[in-house]
Amino acid sequence: MSLLELFCAVDDFWMEFAPQWERLQVSSGRERRRAGDMHESEIMSILIYFHQMRFRDFKTFYTRYVMRHLSSEFPKLVSYNRFVELMPRVLLPLCAYLHKCYGRCTGISFVDSTALAVCDNHRIKSHKVFSGLAARGKTSMGWFYGFKVHLLTNDLGELLGVAFSAGNVDDRVPLPALCRRLFGKLFGDKGYLSATLSALLLDQFGVQLITKLRKNMKNRLLPLMDKLLLRKRSIMETIIDQLKNISQIEHTRHRSPVNFLVNLIAGLIAYSLQPNKPSLGISRNALSPIATA
Repeated sequence: MSLLELFCAVDDFWMEFAPQWERLQVSSGRERRRAGDMHESEIMSILIYFHQMRFRDFKTFYTRYVMRHLSSEFPKLVSYNRFVELMPRVLLPLCAYLHKCYGRCTGISFVDSTALAVCDNHRIKSHKVFSGLAARGKTSMGWFYGFKVHLLTNDLGELLGVAFSAGNVDDRVPLPALCRRLFGKLFGDKGYLSATLSALLLDQFGVQLITKLRKNMKNRLLPLMDKLLLRKRSIMETIIDQLKNISQIEHTRHRSPVNFLVNLIAGLIAYSLQPNKPSLGISRNALSPIATA
């Protein structure tokens, strides 16, 4: 998506979102904010565009690319320090825009979580930015200090839901809240294995949770198609790899918890807007019997 297309899409969303947000602020007794030099849709567009351009850090992107080459597109650019101060203003609009970018459930969904380390393990005791918020967690790659992002996608690679938690939260805890809009079958790894959770999802949402078994558990019979789709759960690894290495949702240079969330949400939006996503390539005609089986 080009910068012009991105800005038009964000600005169209803002024109619809802003009046509702203003009414909510007035009804809650908050004073209306004075309009700044840069419009919120411009700030949002720059933040999302950063994650599409594959720069390693935002300061270099803003000072050496935006300010030098995009001054005509954004005639009221502010300094880098001022822009960082403006970023928290668009956290809620970015969250609302991400929700609008979600795909639709196809009956075949995948769930996984990934660690977002906020510092090197050797610096945990001296880390202060996320003190009281981040926590130590463990993945198959080892221990880390930070947070987890829980992702729900369909077979087309589109995001269906996102949850955010501390690093020590069990992967199964946010799952019921993520499954409210789902139907059909949900495939996950062994971290989601739970008879209680499977019964809850089936009773409340009609979603069948399918996971691999641990080595010390008795084998169970699964339809051949379910076994094949369970092997295709690696699509989540591809999505997470793109989020971390292309959209840059993880780094250890954050100096503000709020701007950490802004960076994360903007990266998820950038992924949602990219035209080519990891996909299983299943035909729509073949999905109907699979999802209803």
